[in-house]
Amino acid sequence: MSESFSKKFDLKINPDDPIFVISIVSEMVHIPVWTLRRLDEMGIVEAKRLGKKTRCYSKVQIEKLIYVQYLMEEKNINISGIKFILDNESGR
Repeated sequence: MSESFSKKFDLKINPDDPIFVISIVSEMVHIPVWTLRRLDEMGIVEAKRLGKKTRCYSKVQIEKLIYVQYLMEEKNINISGIKFILDNESGR
């Protein structure tokens, strides 16, 4: 691919735009889809709905999910504990 073409194709994506579907996010952050749904239901990381069923996530949300995955896997914290931690970190 020529360098001039790649410069023309360089996409500027807003990190807050929800462009990643749940199945892709699941693979990216190593969290099962059912757990992502539960995190959404509990308000920990709320996906944007496109249509009635499609959940999409932004880059910012993916970064938060990476932290959530760390808390679950490395620190053995359950979802309720993660919600407590994130609520206290954000000053809610």
